[in-house]
Order: sequence, then structure tokens, then C-alpha cells
Amino acid sequence: MTSSGLFNGPVETGLRSAMLLAEAYPMRLDLNRLVVLDYMVVHSGDIPDGPESLHPPIPLRAGEVAVRRGLIEQGLHLFAIKGLVAMHVNEGGISFSAEDMVTVFLDALTTEFANALRNRANWAIQRLAGLTDVQVNQLFEQTIGRWKTEFVVEQVEEVV
Repeated sequence: MTSSGLFNGPVETGLRSAMLLAEAYPMRLDLNRLVVLDYMVVHSGDIPDGPESLHPPIPLRAGEVAVRRGLIEQGLHLFAIKGLVAMHVNEGGISFSAEDMVTVFLDALTTEFANALRNRANWAIQRLAGLTDVQVNQLFEQTIGRWKTEFVVEQVEEVV
């Protein structure tokens, strides 16, 4: 299956965003916060004291962040068309929130993966609750920076 398929495509990223927004309800989240939260949900094992990651720890996952933003936007658009998430525009920018029907939709998902995803979405929302955007970005940079450092060390060891 290619990247245009379900895995890490708009359907999966939209689902993750919908779960995050449902767990955050009634809060509205902007795209930057959703990108960080999405990374945390997928690679929760990268965060200190985080649960096991949903996806395997692949090399260059820090580079996913650049691609992730566009995929999340596509997923949010897809789920907004279906009436599961809402987009809000005001002087502060664009934010997103869960719509009433998202809970009905999410409750219908009963697979082990869906349950693990929902647990990690709840964990990620709770982990960032009360943090400012600056603090969230610092946590994210520490996590990505630590991972980049580990990757560079592995690359140097392999070359030697």
C-alpha cells in the first residue's frame, strides 16, 4: 500500500486528529498543537514516561513532522466534510474542535488498534494540558533533538 493509502494517509491522520479533538473537547486546538499531539500519539515511546509507540520506531521519523502537517490538514478536511470536526476562524487564527457526532463514530471503533489509539490520544492531551505553546514546542524539540542525536550517533558507529 502506498502513502496515499490508509496507513499515515488522510484517513488515518484524520482519525487520529478526531480522537485528539474528542479527548480535548470542548477545547479547540490549532494545527501546530495537533501536529505535536499526532507525533506524540504515533511515537509515544519517544516521550519520557510515554506508553509504547503505536508505530514502529523507524529511522528518520523526525522528518515525518514536515510531511505530517499536510496530512493532518487533509485528514481534518476529510473529517470536517463528514461533520465530525469543525474548523473555527477568528483573529487568533484557525483552530479545530470535535463535533457532536464524532463520539458516536469513535465509539463504533472497537479494534485493539482503535482502543490503543484512543488511550494514547487521552494520554497526549493530558500530558500537554496546561502547557503553553512555548512549553509544548520545547518538549517537542527536546524529543526530536534527542532522537536526531541518537540517530547521528548510530550512523557514525555504522560508518566506523
